Amino acid sequence: VQLQASGGGFVQPGGSLRLSCVASRHTFYYYAIGWLRQAPGKEREGVSCIAGNSGKQYADSVKGRFTISKDDAVNTVYLQMNRLKPEDTTVYYCATVSVVDCRSSSTWYESVLVAGQGTQVTVSS
Repeated sequence: VQLQASGGGFVQPGGSLRLSCVASRHTFYYYAIGWLRQAPGKEREGVSCIAGNSGKQYADSVKGRFTISKDDAVNTVYLQMNRLKPEDTTVYYCATVSVVDCRSSSTWYESVLVAGQGTQVTVSS
């Protein structure tokens, strides 16, 4: 299983970033993919998840601001992050998740299998 996250960077509050997670064809076909983040001193938070059937789930903290999507042709899951806040600052990483449908699994982050290297997102003025 190989996952590669990218797209992080520095942005001012209210700005946008799009993260990408590229997976192997096998991984992309068999597993749901989730985005997680963990700030220093805080618990890991499941940000968003998307399954093969395109069922999605979002953390309350990002609903209405973040959008997860996938492109089957290039084995990539995206996380479009809009209206970013300073509290969104941390490392984001993508992971395979052993759920069939993210939409019906509010605790999908407890079923993380393998996580890739993260990408740093910094929101600051």
